[in-house]
Amino acid sequence: MKHHIIAAATLLLSAIPAVRAEVPVYQDESRPIDERVEDALKRMTLREKVAMCHAQGKFCSPGVPRLGIPDLWMSDGPHGVRAEVNWNDWGVAGWTNDSITAFPALTALAATWNPTLAGLYGNAIGEEALYREKDVMLGPGVNIYRTPLNGRNFEYMGEDPYLAGEMVVPYIREMQKNGVAACVKHYALNNQERWRGHINVNLSDRALHEIYLPAFKKAVIDGGSWSIMGAYNKVRGEHACHNDLLLNKILKGDWNFDGVVISDWGGTHDTREAALNGLDLEMGTYTNGLTTESANGTDAYYLANPYLAMLESGELPMSTLDDKVRRLLRLNFRTAARRNKAYGSIASPEHYAVAEAIGNEAVVLLKNAPVGKKQPALLPVDASRYDRILVVGENATRNLMAGGGSSELKPKDIVTPLEALKAIYGDKVEYTEGYRSGRAMYSNVDKIPVEVVDSLRNTAVDMARKGGLVIFIGGLNKNNSQDCEDSDRKEYGLPFGQPALIEQIAAVNPDVVVVLLGGNAVEMPWASKVPAILQGWYLGSMGGNPIANILSGAVNPSGKLPFSFPARLEDNAAHHFGTISYPGDSINQEYLEDILVGYRWHDTKKIPALYPFGHGLSYTTFSYGKPVASAGTISEGENITISIPVTNTGDREGKETVQLYIGDEKASVIRPLKELKGFDKVALAPGEMQTVTFTVTPDDLKFYDPSTSSWIAEPGRFKAYIGSSSTDIRATVPFELR
Repeated sequence: MKHHIIAAATLLLSAIPAVRAEVPVYQDESRPIDERVEDALKRMTLREKVAMCHAQGKFCSPGVPRLGIPDLWMSDGPHGVRAEVNWNDWGVAGWTNDSITAFPALTALAATWNPTLAGLYGNAIGEEALYREKDVMLGPGVNIYRTPLNGRNFEYMGEDPYLAGEMVVPYIREMQKNGVAACVKHYALNNQERWRGHINVNLSDRALHEIYLPAFKKAVIDGGSWSIMGAYNKVRGEHACHNDLLLNKILKGDWNFDGVVISDWGGTHDTREAALNGLDLEMGTYTNGLTTESANGTDAYYLANPYLAMLESGELPMSTLDDKVRRLLRLNFRTAARRNKAYGSIASPEHYAVAEAIGNEAVVLLKNAPVGKKQPALLPVDASRYDRILVVGENATRNLMAGGGSSELKPKDIVTPLEALKAIYGDKVEYTEGYRSGRAMYSNVDKIPVEVVDSLRNTAVDMARKGGLVIFIGGLNKNNSQDCEDSDRKEYGLPFGQPALIEQIAAVNPDVVVVLLGGNAVEMPWASKVPAILQGWYLGSMGGNPIANILSGAVNPSGKLPFSFPARLEDNAAHHFGTISYPGDSINQEYLEDILVGYRWHDTKKIPALYPFGHGLSYTTFSYGKPVASAGTISEGENITISIPVTNTGDREGKETVQLYIGDEKASVIRPLKELKGFDKVALAPGEMQTVTFTVTPDDLKFYDPSTSSWIAEPGRFKAYIGSSSTDIRATVPFELR
């Protein structure tokens, strides 16, 4: 009977004339994307257009269901795809299939000074986002490191706009090849977490264009970022998420940005300003972006029903809406509506290998001295010298992907430093906690009893006294007031009693290496009392392996600092001018250091940093030969090349980052002593020489002229500085601009 029914149905269907549905233009991926956008736009109703401009859930904004245009799904995570949260609150959804690879934080990526690794990083995150069906990844971040107290510095790429720009471009390009949009953040001047929702930043045009905007500009023009996130703070009196200068004049005007401006969660404050001043997609209104919620639904957002009412009454022009929807459709067609996307992958061996490779090149060897006069440098560890290796410190075992705000991650696997060291040294390794931080998420702070603190410290000192090598693994964590969103650090020194603990251990055992994990510079009054110091960052899922690889010598360290470590907090430019410069008076803030940020300040004002920008030691040595310039003068439209031979003069393979800085010998305006304008990381075997060549263009000599709103270079004498750090200059080349 079943076969007769099937046969009858087949006969009936064959009698119906075939109808071939024509594919609408907006669904035809062979058509130019802007042609598809215009076709979809003309089919949409007013309410459908307005709906696209605001969220419908915590990380979702609407498509156009009637037209088959899908919703847009986003995820936090410049360092990995965040675990799922509930539809419209910050509670954890409790999924069991949303564990991922945690990649090193962006300060660690910047410390590699390796754009190739940045591309691998972006591609790997793009693949994980695909697997999790995310269309927009909320990162990377390129805000400039202005003060070591900023709680979110670990999410950014250091103090220099050139370095940040060179590293962000391959990250964006490789991520977006997967059909996943980068959302570069936080545009702009979000350089502190204290009072972030309302602090009004005042600064010069030169500081804006020379320091705080170039990395964003590179991300848009060279990286082709498909979206950008506005910042919480105000800039010259207007909130950054609807700021006419930043969004209309610079981003969409000067830079011809064709993507979507997305508000930070809770960063929108006014319907008229949002409509007119460049915001395209409003997310997370009526929350603080972390914990609080509102009874108001998403239809009450500024770009929802209030916007619809003002459009219908004629108070706002329809052109503002159509521009937003064009951009949103373009983003949708590039991502969510894109057919034949790859499936992606998650927590794969390939992604773990990328994470570890980045970590291997990120770790910075800050100091490496011998313990005694006749001893070699303490590192790499000579295991034959020690019967026991004592590991001290909470960060040796702590999950450093937990906390920190929106960058918190749920890794599938974690390799801690203690586990990685035990894998190499086995039963020689002993462990003691030494100090305890507890958890301090937002306003809830764990208080560790004094007797517990004392017991932990005394135990560590007693164990160190027994001899052997001590590896202290401490630093910061992602507790509130450490490296954490929505709060700045309260002190420049190490927290949780670590300075006293380090000094007491060093007093009873000279064989000490200090490993600092974190995303910020710290005060080190104890630095002269220990022979070796590593800056280890937040290194993600595989984080223990790079630490063990560097300590053991399996990997030769090649990381370089992406920001300066001031000896004292007041040596930092932002803190030199008092509270009006940082943190401000709670309403306004003045960037009184102007363009002299980071090493520009230390160099120009002759205030030495404890560890300078670009610093990082190796287990081998490199010599720099005599530089050769192609010419002694440069004119508009001409370039000169500067070449320098670099030789590995040590006994092991290593990588050296050769850095080029340019200084203007005499100018009509204040200029830094020198500014980074090029770098090249080269791998050299023992005895091998390689010639590194830099091209200097007239653009490298320019400063921003506010009177003409343009970049100019004044004729005169310049100097190229080539070195291993901003202070370790190995050669100089004078030249002249005609």
